[in-house]
Parts: sequence; structure tokens; C-alpha cells
Amino acid sequence: MSGKIAVVTGAGSGIGRASALALLHAGYKVALAGRRKDALDETAKLAGNNTPNALAVPTDVTKKDDIVALFAKVKATWGRLDLVFNNAGGGAPPVPLEELPYETWLGVVAANLTGPFLCTQEAMKIMKDQKPRGGRIINNGSISAHAPRPFSVAYTSTKHAITGLTKSTSLDGRAYDIACGQIDIGNAATDLAAWISAGAAQADGSTRPEPMIDVEVVADAVVHMARLPLTANVQFMTVMATKMPFVGRG
Repeated sequence: MSGKIAVVTGAGSGIGRASALALLHAGYKVALAGRRKDALDETAKLAGNNTPNALAVPTDVTKKDDIVALFAKVKATWGRLDLVFNNAGGGAPPVPLEELPYETWLGVVAANLTGPFLCTQEAMKIMKDQKPRGGRIINNGSISAHAPRPFSVAYTSTKHAITGLTKSTSLDGRAYDIACGQIDIGNAATDLAAWISAGAAQADGSTRPEPMIDVEVVADAVVHMARLPLTANVQFMTVMATKMPFVGRG
């Protein structure tokens, strides 16, 4: 993988940080995108000997100009793009569907759906015209791309929509040797998901703690998807805590 170029959004913490570090250790040069430069710099520092291959680019994925500038920076710095991990996103407070503020809904849609769409657009513009042509895009779908948690309408709706983005990108990218797949993650142990291990609302109205997996497991899966030749694709991969209450009836 030496010399290949990647963009990871949400690289300042959690899944994004772990995945960016794993790609750096696998030989990629990685553009670290996220809102906080100090967090991106910390990710780069954690790369150790691979730090020179990390490029911190402060980026708010809810802002089109930031996204355009991110991909322009990558092209100007390295001349090509081989991989994008559309990872950045967020949720909303767990309130009844009918009480979710309109502004909150728009914010989640902007971060979780419009941002990945704009990143995909900019990535495809580079990938289709470079030599050698093509590249890979991986979208962070989440278990919520399949089934909701209670009081999660904005997050769940956008993650279902990511599946549509993944399929459309996979189809439209074929002509240009651009592969697109989706990783659906269940209960990765990040700061944002700490509440799940403490006690998560269940479909039956109860609240129970759920088992978690280390983010390194997810990062390894991202690297596995990235390492495939462009003639092969993991269309959908689910990586989850074995005992989380997802598979079953309830």
C-alpha cells in the first residue's frame, strides 16, 4: 500500500482516528480531516514514525467550501487520491420523534448525508481523471443503516440514506474503476458511544448496558477493505459486538 493516498473524515477521534492510524501504518499517506486542528495534530503525533505521511486539514463536513478545499489540498499536495473513508457524522439528543427540532434534523442531515455526498463528488472528480484511474470510497453506515434505536429518527434516517449513497456511488463509479463499499459498525467503544455501555434504551422500553468492541477492530476492517484490488469490492460489511442485541427479535 506504500505511496497510496487516503482521506479520512472525522480523523480527530474515535473510529476516524483509529482508521487513519491503521492506514498510516499500512503505508498510506493520509489527509486527516476534522473540525479541530488540535485533535488532528494529536492523531498525527500518535502515528509516530509515520507522522510525515499525515496531513492535518481542518474541515467541517457541513460546509461545502471546506470540503472542496480539502480535496483541492490533497490533489495539490500529493497529485492523486486512492481512498476516502466517509466517517465523520453525529447524532441528535434522544427525544420523541415529534419533539425533534427542525434545526437539529437539518444539522444531522448536513453532517451524516450531505457531507459524505459532497466528499464523494469531489473524490470522484479526482479519481476518474487521474492515472492510473480509479479509487475506493468507504462509507460509515452503522448498524442504524439496518435497524433503529428508540428516539433516533435523524441518525437512523441518514444512515439508511447512506446505503443509497453507497449503492449509487458503486454503480455510477463502475465506468471509472471507482469502487464503493459500506462498513456498518455496531457498538464501537468511542467517547461518543460511551453511553451504550452504561445503559442504552431498548425496543421493549427497558434500559440495559450493551457489550462493546475496540475501535482497532473497526480500523482493521477498514484496512482490509482498502487493500482489495479495484477489481473486487466489499459492498457491505457488518462489524459488531458479538453479543449486542441486534440479531434477534424484540
